[in-house]
Amino acid sequence: MPKIGAIILAAGLSKRMGQSKLLLSLKGKPLFRYPLEQAIRNHMQPICLIAGQHMQAFQTESSDLLNVEYIYNPRYEKGMSSSLKIGIENIKYRTDATIIFLADQPFVPDLVLQSMIEQFGKDTRIVRPQYQGNFGHPILIDKSLYDEFLNLEGDHGGKEIINKYKNDTKILSFDNTFWGMDIDTPEDYRKGEQFLV
Repeated sequence: MPKIGAIILAAGLSKRMGQSKLLLSLKGKPLFRYPLEQAIRNHMQPICLIAGQHMQAFQTESSDLLNVEYIYNPRYEKGMSSSLKIGIENIKYRTDATIIFLADQPFVPDLVLQSMIEQFGKDTRIVRPQYQGNFGHPILIDKSLYDEFLNLEGDHGGKEIINKYKNDTKILSFDNTFWGMDIDTPEDYRKGEQFLV
């Protein structure tokens, strides 16, 4: 069995929300716990949550969850790539692949994750979902690409690398656009409350 880890990117600044969105309660639990619990449920190991200014609050709000590694990103204001690099550095020698989650996506069902894991190793280096034609997260990357991700800069999550290996990428198509939705604004949050019934 391949060893698949999880990196949960939770160091964003929530500029469009106007407050720390990842700590907002959605149907009784903080937003960031959705991908965290999903990674635990699907037996991913290690599970690394990369945090910035709200590191302590994340630890407090998920103190009941076992086997989670909380890693502080001192450069969180530099953008997503800084968190991604810290996560990959941490799991580099312990996994065959990793799945990169965005902490503001609470609607991805286990079906998506399980389908991605099933596809890993079938001549693929990247597995990514498409929701009604739009690419989304989470994304699975093979360990052979870790070093390239460690060279990223700025506020992007490796689009160039993903484009470079499109011939080694398996795309999984799903019909539900809501599954891939981020919670970025108060309007997204209101929609999310209606969706999670």
